[in-house]
Amino acid sequence: MSRGRRARRPRAVLPLAAALLLWLAAPVAPSLAAEAPLLTVGDVTRASAVVWARAAGAREIAVELLAPGGARAAAATIRTDRGEDFAGKVRLRGLRPGTRYAVRVRGGTGSVSGEFVTAPARDEPARVTFLWSGDLGGGGFCRRVDGGYRIFRAMARQRPDFFLFVGDTIYADRTCEGHDIVPGAAFVATSLPQFRARHRYNREDPAVQDFFRTTSVYAIWDDHEVRNDFAGSVEPLMPTGRRAFLEYWPIVPPAEEPTRLYRKFRWGRLVEVFILDTRQYRSPNTDPDGPGKTMLGGAQRRWLVDNVATSAAVWKVVVTSVPLSVPTGRPERRDSWSNANVLGAPEAGRGFATERDLILRTLRERGVKNLVFVTADVHHAELIRHQPAPGWSFQEFIAGPLSATLGRPRPLDQGLGPRSLFGRGGVYNFGAIGVEPAGLTARIVDEEGQVLFTHALAPE
Repeated sequence: MSRGRRARRPRAVLPLAAALLLWLAAPVAPSLAAEAPLLTVGDVTRASAVVWARAAGAREIAVELLAPGGARAAAATIRTDRGEDFAGKVRLRGLRPGTRYAVRVRGGTGSVSGEFVTAPARDEPARVTFLWSGDLGGGGFCRRVDGGYRIFRAMARQRPDFFLFVGDTIYADRTCEGHDIVPGAAFVATSLPQFRARHRYNREDPAVQDFFRTTSVYAIWDDHEVRNDFAGSVEPLMPTGRRAFLEYWPIVPPAEEPTRLYRKFRWGRLVEVFILDTRQYRSPNTDPDGPGKTMLGGAQRRWLVDNVATSAAVWKVVVTSVPLSVPTGRPERRDSWSNANVLGAPEAGRGFATERDLILRTLRERGVKNLVFVTADVHHAELIRHQPAPGWSFQEFIAGPLSATLGRPRPLDQGLGPRSLFGRGGVYNFGAIGVEPAGLTARIVDEEGQVLFTHALAPE
């Protein structure tokens, strides 16, 4: 086990903390506490943030932003109605880099407050700490009556700058029921109201709410937001699941591509993050692998290669909801990138290894260094160093589940030249990455907040 120093967060600004305490102390009738809006802030940049909110029955939700010192930094109104499940979002612009803001939303008879931090200036070598994980509420492991999704409390104690929610944010295709489970999700979603209800069920968990009030999120879907192992090109429920996903996360796609989910953001000089959509554009899983089979689609693949290869950030972090080196699905319909068999030997199959290897080869040829893939999906934690070609290596970091069926490590795809540094199944977990000028430190943390493994890297 290798250990490194945890990246430190900037100290909180005291005037902002005082202002936030006063804000939180504003009188709200106790009988209305359950009607407080839901709040999530996400897709934060150095100058903007997307505020998402839902207030049952409210057609207008007021949003206020306070800068350090308590001055109003921005204000907006989210207009919504029953047709949007009373949820909506707004992008607030003109923010200052590297600044912690307080945010308050009011809707109906309640209000709720939170905070978030903007990204540093583009060339600022600021320290950053972020978390990643996925797989929430799967296999019947849903909100427990005796504590809900407890792992989010351990995540909140990390005080991260942001959270990468790497897929399976809900399990729309699995029921949640039992005497020890909070009721409200005992159905498989097949309609828009049902998909919305499954998102709302997870978001209403108190631990989840508390975490998202203090930590911004960049979310992407995997398969269970619609149906297990789905391919968007042939899945009839994909548009419905996609609509609910977009309605319930602080994502604002470009106007010319209103359903686009892949995107990137820069966090100072040290980190740039590239979030992939591995579902919407993929070929059917049952197709044989080859040059014509794609997980990303041509436009997204070119976007990924060009943007990673030209990034001036020290560390390039690529978010993929399915792993590169762990085969998933059945042999006749592979779901992850790998074609390897149960022993890890590459073979002709029905995965997406041809496209994966093309992407990696192109990045190698273009001289990309300090490349890290973060992923989830396989319900175990693992830190892996790959060396698919002499003199060129990259990292694959796997975390999860947050709360779902527990898995275990399995043989890795030997075509990538993998070396597993750590693997652990049988425990709910998340990953934490700290980056500072001296290097990157990755940790795997369990739901009690115990660090299971630490791995430090120096930049090339």
